[in-house]
Amino acid sequence: MSEKLHIKEKIGYGFGDFASSMFWKIFAMYLTFFYTDVVELSPESVALMFIMVRLWDGLNDPLMGIIADRTNTAKGKFRPYLLWIAIPFGLIGVLTFSVPDFGPSGKLIYAYITYTLMMMVYTAINVPYGSLMAVMTDHPKERTSLASFRFIGAYSGGIAMTASAPYILDFFKNTGASDAKSYSYMVTIYAVVAAFFFVMTYMWTKERVQALKEKNSIWNDLNDLVKNAQWFIMLGAGILMLVFLTFRESSIMYYFKYFVQDQSIAIFGDVTWGKLSGAYMTIWLIANMVGVLLAIPVSNLLGKKGTFILAMFLSAILSVFLYWLNPQQVFVIFILNFLNGISAGIVLPLVWSMYADIADYSEWKTGRRATGLLFSSSSMSQKLGLMAGGALPLYILSLYGFEANSEQTEQSLEGIRLMISVYPGITAALSGVLLFLYKLNDKRMTDITNDLAERRGKEKL
Repeated sequence: MSEKLHIKEKIGYGFGDFASSMFWKIFAMYLTFFYTDVVELSPESVALMFIMVRLWDGLNDPLMGIIADRTNTAKGKFRPYLLWIAIPFGLIGVLTFSVPDFGPSGKLIYAYITYTLMMMVYTAINVPYGSLMAVMTDHPKERTSLASFRFIGAYSGGIAMTASAPYILDFFKNTGASDAKSYSYMVTIYAVVAAFFFVMTYMWTKERVQALKEKNSIWNDLNDLVKNAQWFIMLGAGILMLVFLTFRESSIMYYFKYFVQDQSIAIFGDVTWGKLSGAYMTIWLIANMVGVLLAIPVSNLLGKKGTFILAMFLSAILSVFLYWLNPQQVFVIFILNFLNGISAGIVLPLVWSMYADIADYSEWKTGRRATGLLFSSSSMSQKLGLMAGGALPLYILSLYGFEANSEQTEQSLEGIRLMISVYPGITAALSGVLLFLYKLNDKRMTDITNDLAERRGKEKL
Protein backbone atom coordinates (compact mmCIF):
# COMPACT_ATOMS: atom_id res chain seq x y z
CA MET A 1 0.00 0.00 0.00
CA SER A 2 1.11 3.58 -0.71
CA GLU A 3 1.82 5.94 2.16
CA LYS A 4 -0.98 8.00 3.64
CA LEU A 5 -1.61 11.17 1.65
CA HIS A 6 -1.04 14.57 3.26
CA ILE A 7 -4.04 16.88 3.57
CA LYS A 8 -2.32 19.38 1.24
CA GLU A 9 -2.26 16.83 -1.57
CA LYS A 10 -5.94 16.00 -1.10
CA ILE A 11 -6.84 19.69 -1.21
CA GLY A 12 -4.69 20.03 -4.32
CA TYR A 13 -6.59 17.20 -5.99
CA GLY A 14 -9.90 18.88 -5.10
CA PHE A 15 -8.67 22.08 -6.78
CA GLY A 16 -8.85 20.30 -10.15
CA ASP A 17 -12.58 19.67 -9.93
CA PHE A 18 -13.11 23.18 -8.56
CA ALA A 19 -11.71 24.47 -11.86
CA SER A 20 -13.46 21.88 -14.03
CA SER A 21 -16.85 22.27 -12.36
CA MET A 22 -16.88 26.05 -12.75
CA PHE A 23 -16.76 25.67 -16.52
CA TRP A 24 -19.08 22.66 -16.58
CA LYS A 25 -21.74 24.73 -14.82
CA ILE A 26 -21.14 27.69 -17.13
CA PHE A 27 -21.77 25.38 -20.10
CA ALA A 28 -24.82 23.77 -18.51
CA MET A 29 -26.52 26.93 -17.27
CA TYR A 30 -25.44 29.72 -19.61
CA LEU A 31 -24.16 28.44 -22.95
CA THR A 32 -27.50 27.53 -24.55
CA PHE A 33 -29.02 30.82 -23.41
CA PHE A 34 -25.91 32.71 -24.58
CA TYR A 35 -26.19 31.29 -28.10
CA THR A 36 -29.94 31.99 -28.50
CA ASP A 37 -30.45 35.25 -26.58
CA VAL A 38 -27.04 36.96 -26.88
CA VAL A 39 -25.49 35.68 -30.13
CA GLU A 40 -29.08 35.34 -31.46
CA LEU A 41 -28.57 32.06 -33.27
CA SER A 42 -31.71 30.05 -33.99
CA PRO A 43 -32.53 27.23 -31.53
CA GLU A 44 -32.49 24.70 -34.37
CA SER A 45 -28.99 25.65 -35.55
CA VAL A 46 -27.62 25.56 -32.00
CA ALA A 47 -29.24 22.17 -31.34
CA LEU A 48 -27.67 20.71 -34.49
CA MET A 49 -24.29 22.18 -33.51
CA PHE A 50 -24.52 20.59 -30.06
CA ILE A 51 -25.26 17.20 -31.61
CA MET A 52 -22.49 17.38 -34.22
CA VAL A 53 -19.80 18.70 -31.89
CA ARG A 54 -20.62 16.46 -28.95
CA LEU A 55 -20.86 13.28 -31.03
CA TRP A 56 -17.33 13.99 -32.24
CA ASP A 57 -16.29 14.98 -28.75
CA GLY A 58 -17.71 11.80 -27.25
CA LEU A 59 -15.34 9.81 -29.45
CA ASN A 60 -12.43 11.86 -28.16
CA ASP A 61 -12.82 10.62 -24.59
CA PRO A 62 -11.81 6.97 -25.16
CA LEU A 63 -9.04 8.21 -27.47
CA MET A 64 -7.76 10.51 -24.74
CA GLY A 65 -7.92 7.64 -22.26
CA ILE A 66 -5.83 5.48 -24.58
CA ILE A 67 -3.29 8.29 -25.09
CA ALA A 68 -3.05 9.03 -21.36
CA ASP A 69 -2.58 5.33 -20.52
CA ARG A 70 0.44 5.30 -22.85
CA THR A 71 1.96 8.63 -21.76
CA ASN A 72 5.21 8.26 -19.83
CA THR A 73 7.06 11.30 -18.47
CA ALA A 74 9.25 12.00 -15.46
CA LYS A 75 6.20 13.65 -13.84
CA GLY A 76 3.83 10.76 -14.51
CA LYS A 77 1.15 9.63 -16.95
CA PHE A 78 -1.80 11.87 -16.11
CA ARG A 79 -0.53 14.77 -14.02
CA PRO A 80 1.42 16.62 -16.77
CA TYR A 81 -1.75 17.24 -18.78
CA LEU A 82 -2.99 19.55 -16.01
CA LEU A 83 0.00 21.80 -16.66
CA TRP A 84 0.05 21.50 -20.45
CA ILE A 85 -3.66 22.22 -21.00
CA ALA A 86 -4.46 24.74 -18.22
CA ILE A 87 -3.81 27.92 -20.20
CA PRO A 88 -5.31 26.70 -23.54
CA PHE A 89 -8.37 25.65 -21.52
CA GLY A 90 -8.86 29.17 -20.19
CA LEU A 91 -8.14 30.96 -23.48
CA ILE A 92 -10.53 28.83 -25.52
CA GLY A 93 -13.19 29.25 -22.82
CA VAL A 94 -13.04 33.03 -23.32
CA LEU A 95 -13.20 32.66 -27.10
CA THR A 96 -16.27 30.41 -26.78
CA PHE A 97 -18.15 33.17 -24.94
CA SER A 98 -17.09 35.91 -27.35
CA VAL A 99 -19.28 37.35 -30.14
CA PRO A 100 -17.37 38.35 -33.30
CA ASP A 101 -18.63 41.11 -35.57
CA PHE A 102 -19.80 38.67 -38.24
CA GLY A 103 -23.08 38.02 -39.95
CA PRO A 104 -25.40 35.17 -38.82
CA SER A 105 -23.54 32.52 -40.86
CA GLY A 106 -20.15 33.74 -39.70
CA LYS A 107 -21.27 33.70 -36.05
CA LEU A 108 -22.52 30.13 -36.42
CA ILE A 109 -19.24 28.98 -38.02
CA TYR A 110 -17.31 30.73 -35.24
CA ALA A 111 -19.50 29.00 -32.64
CA TYR A 112 -18.82 25.60 -34.25
CA ILE A 113 -15.05 26.16 -34.23
CA THR A 114 -14.71 27.55 -30.71
CA TYR A 115 -17.16 25.11 -29.12
CA THR A 116 -15.42 22.14 -30.79
CA LEU A 117 -12.05 23.34 -29.49
CA MET A 118 -13.53 23.95 -26.02
CA MET A 119 -14.86 20.41 -25.75
CA MET A 120 -11.55 18.98 -26.98
CA VAL A 121 -9.44 20.83 -24.39
CA TYR A 122 -12.01 19.91 -21.73
CA THR A 123 -11.46 16.26 -22.63
CA ALA A 124 -7.68 16.67 -22.76
CA ILE A 125 -7.56 17.93 -19.18
CA ASN A 126 -10.53 16.20 -17.55
CA VAL A 127 -9.84 12.59 -18.57
CA PRO A 128 -6.27 12.64 -17.14
CA TYR A 129 -7.55 14.45 -14.05
CA GLY A 130 -10.18 11.78 -13.40
CA SER A 131 -7.61 9.01 -13.92
CA LEU A 132 -5.09 10.68 -11.61
CA MET A 133 -6.88 9.45 -8.48
CA ALA A 134 -6.09 5.82 -9.32
CA VAL A 135 -2.32 6.43 -9.43
CA MET A 136 -1.94 8.82 -6.49
CA THR A 137 -2.50 5.95 -4.05
CA ASP A 138 -3.58 2.31 -4.01
CA HIS A 139 -4.98 2.57 -0.48
CA PRO A 140 -8.80 2.07 -0.62
CA LYS A 141 -9.56 4.48 2.24
CA GLU A 142 -7.24 7.12 0.80
CA ARG A 143 -9.02 6.84 -2.56
CA THR A 144 -12.36 7.32 -0.81
CA SER A 145 -10.93 10.38 0.92
CA LEU A 146 -9.66 11.74 -2.41
CA ALA A 147 -13.11 11.23 -3.93
CA SER A 148 -14.61 13.24 -1.06
CA PHE A 149 -12.18 16.10 -1.65
CA ARG A 150 -12.98 15.92 -5.35
CA PHE A 151 -16.70 16.37 -4.68
CA ILE A 152 -16.02 19.21 -2.25
CA GLY A 153 -13.98 20.90 -4.97
CA ALA A 154 -16.62 20.25 -7.61
CA TYR A 155 -19.51 21.67 -5.62
CA SER A 156 -17.45 24.57 -4.33
CA GLY A 157 -16.52 25.51 -7.90
CA GLY A 158 -20.09 25.19 -9.11
CA ILE A 159 -21.52 27.19 -6.22
CA ALA A 160 -18.83 29.88 -6.62
CA MET A 161 -19.86 30.30 -10.25
CA THR A 162 -23.66 30.21 -9.88
CA ALA A 163 -23.66 32.49 -6.83
CA SER A 164 -21.38 35.12 -8.37
CA ALA A 165 -22.19 35.06 -12.10
CA PRO A 166 -25.43 37.13 -12.01
CA TYR A 167 -23.70 39.86 -9.98
CA ILE A 168 -20.63 39.88 -12.24
CA LEU A 169 -22.86 40.20 -15.29
CA ASP A 170 -24.81 43.04 -13.65
CA PHE A 171 -21.57 44.80 -12.72
CA PHE A 172 -20.27 44.86 -16.29
CA LYS A 173 -23.68 45.82 -17.70
CA ASN A 174 -23.86 48.73 -15.24
CA THR A 175 -20.48 49.96 -16.51
CA GLY A 176 -21.99 50.21 -19.99
CA ALA A 177 -20.78 46.93 -21.47
CA SER A 178 -23.09 45.13 -23.89
CA ASP A 179 -24.59 41.74 -23.01
CA ALA A 180 -22.01 40.06 -25.26
CA LYS A 181 -19.05 41.87 -23.69
CA SER A 182 -20.41 41.24 -20.19
CA TYR A 183 -20.42 37.47 -20.80
CA SER A 184 -16.92 37.61 -22.28
CA TYR A 185 -15.55 39.57 -19.32
CA MET A 186 -17.28 37.28 -16.83
CA VAL A 187 -15.86 34.11 -18.42
CA THR A 188 -12.39 35.70 -18.53
CA ILE A 189 -12.46 35.94 -14.73
CA TYR A 190 -13.45 32.29 -14.37
CA ALA A 191 -10.88 31.23 -17.00
CA VAL A 192 -8.02 32.80 -15.04
CA VAL A 193 -9.22 31.17 -11.81
CA ALA A 194 -9.63 27.76 -13.51
CA ALA A 195 -6.16 27.83 -15.08
CA PHE A 196 -4.64 28.78 -11.72
CA PHE A 197 -6.32 25.90 -9.87
CA PHE A 198 -5.39 23.33 -12.55
CA VAL A 199 -1.74 24.35 -12.15
CA MET A 200 -2.09 24.09 -8.36
CA THR A 201 -3.39 20.53 -8.76
CA TYR A 202 -0.33 19.71 -10.85
CA MET A 203 2.01 21.23 -8.24
CA TRP A 204 0.40 19.72 -5.14
CA THR A 205 -0.12 16.12 -6.31
CA LYS A 206 2.13 13.18 -7.09
CA GLU A 207 1.78 9.90 -8.98
CA ARG A 208 2.94 6.88 -6.99
CA VAL A 209 1.21 3.73 -8.23
CA GLN A 210 3.07 1.97 -11.02
CA ALA A 211 1.07 -0.37 -13.23
CA LEU A 212 2.10 -4.00 -13.52
CA LYS A 213 4.11 -4.75 -16.64
CA GLU A 214 1.27 -5.80 -18.89
CA LYS A 215 1.45 -6.32 -22.63
CA ASN A 216 -1.80 -4.60 -23.42
CA SER A 217 -2.60 -3.54 -26.93
CA ILE A 218 -5.12 -0.88 -27.82
CA TRP A 219 -7.17 -3.59 -29.52
CA ASN A 220 -7.27 -5.68 -26.32
CA ASP A 221 -8.33 -2.65 -24.26
CA LEU A 222 -11.14 -1.76 -26.67
CA ASN A 223 -12.18 -5.38 -27.08
CA ASP A 224 -12.49 -5.81 -23.31
CA LEU A 225 -14.57 -2.64 -23.10
CA VAL A 226 -17.09 -3.46 -25.83
CA LYS A 227 -17.62 -6.94 -24.36
CA ASN A 228 -18.36 -5.51 -20.91
CA ALA A 229 -22.16 -5.53 -20.69
CA GLN A 230 -22.13 -3.87 -17.25
CA TRP A 231 -20.18 -0.94 -18.72
CA PHE A 232 -22.85 -0.46 -21.39
CA ILE A 233 -25.64 -0.54 -18.80
CA MET A 234 -23.86 1.95 -16.57
CA LEU A 235 -22.99 4.12 -19.55
CA GLY A 236 -26.66 4.23 -20.59
CA ALA A 237 -27.91 4.96 -17.08
CA GLY A 238 -25.20 7.59 -16.62
CA ILE A 239 -26.06 9.31 -19.89
CA LEU A 240 -29.78 9.42 -19.02
CA MET A 241 -28.98 10.75 -15.54
CA LEU A 242 -26.82 13.49 -17.07
CA VAL A 243 -29.50 14.28 -19.66
CA PHE A 244 -31.84 14.82 -16.73
CA LEU A 245 -29.36 17.17 -15.02
CA THR A 246 -28.41 19.10 -18.16
CA PHE A 247 -32.03 19.31 -19.34
CA ARG A 248 -32.93 21.12 -16.13
CA GLU A 249 -29.83 23.31 -16.03
CA SER A 250 -30.20 24.36 -19.69
CA SER A 251 -33.82 25.35 -19.01
CA ILE A 252 -33.31 27.49 -15.89
CA MET A 253 -32.52 30.79 -17.62
CA TYR A 254 -35.52 30.49 -19.96
CA TYR A 255 -37.82 29.41 -17.12
CA PHE A 256 -37.00 32.43 -14.97
CA LYS A 257 -36.67 35.03 -17.75
CA TYR A 258 -39.91 34.20 -19.54
CA PHE A 259 -42.13 32.36 -17.02
CA VAL A 260 -41.24 33.38 -13.45
CA GLN A 261 -39.82 36.80 -14.42
CA ASP A 262 -38.91 39.52 -11.87
CA GLN A 263 -40.65 38.99 -8.53
CA SER A 264 -41.44 40.97 -5.41
CA ILE A 265 -40.75 38.55 -2.57
CA ALA A 266 -41.49 38.97 1.11
CA ILE A 267 -38.33 39.79 3.11
CA PHE A 268 -36.19 40.01 -0.05
CA GLY A 269 -38.19 42.71 -1.86
CA ASP A 270 -37.86 43.11 -5.64
CA VAL A 271 -35.62 40.46 -7.18
CA THR A 272 -34.69 40.22 -10.86
CA TRP A 273 -35.15 37.02 -12.80
CA GLY A 274 -31.38 36.80 -13.34
CA LYS A 275 -30.64 36.74 -9.63
CA LEU A 276 -33.49 34.30 -9.02
CA SER A 277 -32.03 31.91 -11.60
CA GLY A 278 -28.57 32.18 -10.01
CA ALA A 279 -30.02 31.52 -6.55
CA TYR A 280 -32.02 28.59 -7.92
CA MET A 281 -28.88 26.94 -9.32
CA THR A 282 -26.86 27.71 -6.19
CA ILE A 283 -29.48 26.08 -3.96
CA TRP A 284 -29.55 23.10 -6.32
CA LEU A 285 -25.80 22.61 -5.85
CA ILE A 286 -26.01 23.02 -2.07
CA ALA A 287 -28.75 20.37 -2.06
CA ASN A 288 -26.52 18.15 -4.20
CA MET A 289 -23.85 18.38 -1.49
CA VAL A 290 -26.39 17.26 1.10
CA GLY A 291 -27.26 14.34 -1.17
CA VAL A 292 -23.60 13.38 -1.49
CA LEU A 293 -23.32 13.23 2.31
CA LEU A 294 -26.38 10.96 2.42
CA ALA A 295 -25.09 8.66 -0.33
CA ILE A 296 -22.94 6.47 1.94
CA PRO A 297 -25.48 5.80 4.72
CA VAL A 298 -28.33 5.27 2.25
CA SER A 299 -26.29 2.98 -0.01
CA ASN A 300 -25.10 1.03 3.05
CA LEU A 301 -28.76 0.38 3.78
CA LEU A 302 -30.12 -0.21 0.26
CA GLY A 303 -26.99 -1.02 -1.75
CA LYS A 304 -25.62 1.18 -4.52
CA LYS A 305 -27.94 -0.21 -7.18
CA GLY A 306 -31.09 0.15 -5.04
CA THR A 307 -30.11 3.66 -3.97
CA PHE A 308 -29.50 4.76 -7.56
CA ILE A 309 -32.89 3.46 -8.71
CA LEU A 310 -34.81 4.99 -5.79
CA ALA A 311 -33.10 8.39 -6.13
CA MET A 312 -33.81 8.59 -9.86
CA PHE A 313 -37.48 7.74 -9.38
CA LEU A 314 -37.80 10.39 -6.65
CA SER A 315 -36.17 12.98 -8.92
CA ALA A 316 -38.59 12.05 -11.69
CA ILE A 317 -41.62 12.59 -9.43
CA LEU A 318 -40.31 15.87 -7.99
CA SER A 319 -39.47 17.18 -11.46
CA VAL A 320 -42.93 16.49 -12.85
CA PHE A 321 -44.56 18.19 -9.85
CA LEU A 322 -42.80 21.46 -10.80
CA TYR A 323 -44.99 21.69 -13.91
CA TRP A 324 -48.08 22.48 -11.82
CA LEU A 325 -46.62 25.51 -10.03
CA ASN A 326 -47.32 29.12 -11.05
CA PRO A 327 -44.80 32.01 -11.11
CA GLN A 328 -45.99 33.44 -7.77
CA GLN A 329 -45.17 30.23 -5.91
CA VAL A 330 -41.48 31.13 -5.73
CA PHE A 331 -40.86 29.61 -2.30
CA VAL A 332 -42.49 26.31 -3.34
CA ILE A 333 -40.41 26.31 -6.54
CA PHE A 334 -37.24 26.68 -4.47
CA ILE A 335 -38.26 24.08 -1.86
CA LEU A 336 -39.02 21.57 -4.61
CA ASN A 337 -35.67 22.40 -6.19
CA PHE A 338 -33.86 21.71 -2.90
CA LEU A 339 -35.57 18.32 -2.39
CA ASN A 340 -34.89 17.31 -5.99
CA GLY A 341 -31.26 18.42 -5.59
CA ILE A 342 -30.80 16.12 -2.60
CA SER A 343 -32.19 13.18 -4.51
CA ALA A 344 -30.00 13.86 -7.55
CA GLY A 345 -26.95 14.47 -5.35
CA ILE A 346 -27.21 11.01 -3.81
CA VAL A 347 -26.62 9.47 -7.23
CA LEU A 348 -23.53 11.46 -8.22
CA PRO A 349 -20.88 9.73 -6.03
CA LEU A 350 -22.49 6.36 -6.77
CA VAL A 351 -21.74 6.80 -10.47
CA TRP A 352 -17.99 7.14 -9.84
CA SER A 353 -18.01 4.26 -7.39
CA MET A 354 -19.86 2.01 -9.83
CA TYR A 355 -17.41 2.82 -12.64
CA ALA A 356 -14.61 1.77 -10.26
CA ASP A 357 -16.53 -1.47 -9.62
CA ILE A 358 -16.76 -2.03 -13.37
CA ALA A 359 -12.98 -1.52 -13.67
CA ASP A 360 -12.43 -4.22 -11.03
CA TYR A 361 -14.97 -6.47 -12.75
CA SER A 362 -13.17 -6.03 -16.09
CA GLU A 363 -9.79 -6.86 -14.52
CA TRP A 364 -11.31 -9.87 -12.71
CA LYS A 365 -12.85 -11.14 -15.94
CA THR A 366 -10.00 -10.47 -18.40
CA GLY A 367 -6.82 -10.18 -16.32
CA ARG A 368 -6.18 -6.76 -17.87
CA ARG A 369 -6.88 -3.23 -16.65
CA ALA A 370 -7.00 0.03 -18.67
CA THR A 371 -7.56 2.77 -16.11
CA GLY A 372 -7.55 5.75 -18.46
CA LEU A 373 -9.82 4.13 -21.04
CA LEU A 374 -12.44 3.02 -18.54
CA PHE A 375 -12.46 6.27 -16.60
CA SER A 376 -12.77 8.13 -19.89
CA SER A 377 -16.09 6.35 -20.41
CA SER A 378 -17.53 8.39 -17.57
CA SER A 379 -16.31 11.54 -19.29
CA MET A 380 -17.85 10.30 -22.54
CA SER A 381 -21.19 9.82 -20.80
CA GLN A 382 -20.92 13.41 -19.55
CA LYS A 383 -20.41 14.67 -23.08
CA LEU A 384 -23.25 12.60 -24.55
CA GLY A 385 -25.53 13.61 -21.68
CA LEU A 386 -24.56 17.24 -22.23
CA MET A 387 -25.26 16.81 -25.95
CA ALA A 388 -28.76 15.43 -25.50
CA GLY A 389 -29.58 17.58 -22.47
CA GLY A 390 -28.45 20.70 -24.32
CA ALA A 391 -29.98 19.92 -27.73
CA LEU A 392 -33.38 18.62 -26.65
CA PRO A 393 -34.47 21.86 -24.89
CA LEU A 394 -33.57 23.79 -28.04
CA TYR A 395 -35.70 21.54 -30.22
CA ILE A 396 -38.53 21.88 -27.71
CA LEU A 397 -38.22 25.68 -27.80
CA SER A 398 -38.40 25.61 -31.59
CA LEU A 399 -41.30 23.13 -31.60
CA TYR A 400 -43.35 25.33 -29.27
CA GLY A 401 -42.65 28.54 -31.24
CA PHE A 402 -40.09 30.24 -28.97
CA GLU A 403 -38.81 33.68 -30.08
CA ALA A 404 -35.76 35.02 -28.22
CA ASN A 405 -36.09 38.36 -26.41
CA SER A 406 -39.83 38.58 -27.19
CA GLU A 407 -43.02 38.18 -25.20
CA GLN A 408 -43.82 34.48 -25.31
CA THR A 409 -47.09 32.95 -26.44
CA GLU A 410 -49.03 30.55 -24.21
CA GLN A 411 -47.73 27.72 -26.38
CA SER A 412 -44.06 28.70 -26.01
CA LEU A 413 -44.46 29.18 -22.25
CA GLU A 414 -45.96 25.69 -22.11
CA GLY A 415 -42.82 24.35 -23.81
CA ILE A 416 -40.56 26.16 -21.34
CA ARG A 417 -42.49 24.72 -18.39
CA LEU A 418 -42.36 21.20 -19.82
CA MET A 419 -38.64 21.31 -20.55
CA ILE A 420 -37.71 22.02 -16.93
CA SER A 421 -40.17 19.55 -15.42
CA VAL A 422 -41.87 16.70 -17.30
CA TYR A 423 -39.25 16.01 -19.96
CA PRO A 424 -36.25 15.76 -17.60
CA GLY A 425 -38.46 13.76 -15.24
CA ILE A 426 -38.95 11.16 -17.97
CA THR A 427 -35.18 10.81 -18.51
CA ALA A 428 -34.61 10.40 -14.75
CA ALA A 429 -37.19 7.61 -14.62
CA LEU A 430 -35.63 5.86 -17.64
CA SER A 431 -32.21 5.98 -15.96
CA GLY A 432 -33.62 4.19 -12.93
CA VAL A 433 -35.41 1.60 -15.09
CA LEU A 434 -32.23 0.80 -17.05
CA LEU A 435 -30.28 0.10 -13.87
CA PHE A 436 -32.57 -2.83 -13.06
CA LEU A 437 -30.40 -4.70 -15.61
CA TYR A 438 -27.16 -3.96 -13.71
CA LYS A 439 -25.69 -7.14 -12.17
CA LEU A 440 -22.80 -5.86 -10.02
CA ASN A 441 -24.60 -5.62 -6.70
CA ASP A 442 -22.70 -5.14 -3.44
CA LYS A 443 -22.50 -8.85 -2.61
CA ARG A 444 -21.05 -9.78 -5.99
CA MET A 445 -18.53 -6.93 -5.85
CA THR A 446 -17.33 -8.11 -2.43
CA ASP A 447 -16.61 -11.56 -3.90
CA ILE A 448 -14.85 -10.04 -6.94
CA THR A 449 -12.74 -7.70 -4.78
CA ASN A 450 -11.62 -10.54 -2.50
CA ASP A 451 -10.72 -12.74 -5.47
CA LEU A 452 -8.72 -9.93 -7.10
CA ALA A 453 -6.84 -9.26 -3.87
CA GLU A 454 -5.88 -12.94 -3.70
CA ARG A 455 -4.67 -12.94 -7.32
CA ARG A 456 -2.61 -9.78 -6.88
CA GLY A 457 -1.06 -11.19 -3.73
CA LYS A 458 0.03 -14.33 -5.56
CA GLU A 459 1.44 -12.30 -8.48
CA LYS A 460 3.67 -10.28 -6.12
CA LEU A 461 5.16 -13.43 -4.53
